[in-house]
Amino acid sequence: MANFRRFRPDDLNKFSKCNLDPLTETYELGFYLQYYAKWPSLFQVAEDQDGNIIGYIMGKLESSPDYFKSSPHYLPWHAHITAVTVAPEARRLGIGKLLTEQLEAAADAHDAYFVDLFVRKTNYKAITFYKSMGYSVYRVVKAYYGDHSSDPSQSSEDAYDMRKPMKRDVDLKHIRSDGEKHEVNPEDVW
Repeated sequence: MANFRRFRPDDLNKFSKCNLDPLTETYELGFYLQYYAKWPSLFQVAEDQDGNIIGYIMGKLESSPDYFKSSPHYLPWHAHITAVTVAPEARRLGIGKLLTEQLEAAADAHDAYFVDLFVRKTNYKAITFYKSMGYSVYRVVKAYYGDHSSDPSQSSEDAYDMRKPMKRDVDLKHIRSDGEKHEVNPEDVW
């Protein structure tokens, strides 16, 4: 079984099993360390009995700047999943679900309205996984990804902005049932 704990900087040398998946974003080292410095409790890893990293989640708490409040794209206080991935040999063991549930518990503890994430429209397995956990499509972000995971002839790929309401969103104001019909541009999302 996996051991779950907070990320440590030396874990960066152990991420390769998780990041070899073409649907997993790999960031510059400074990006990982920024999350470690700003949101350490929302950066968790799963390791096997030999200490190998077999999964991780990177998250943050944020809202749009106050000057953006009049915009229809304003985001109130919420948690965001920047990355969640599990090594191929450790998939379908519930590790991704446990990592996500830990972040959701932190979101509720910090009084967030919802948890959101972006996922490629072609990442059907991930979309099915998130829907099974109560996430729904809030909107489509056109050309969000600067590459296409399955068609090299295309220069970009759309993303789903998926959300799950937290306890604070009693009236479910921050989710919608017809999110696939709402399209925005990348500059409209924060």
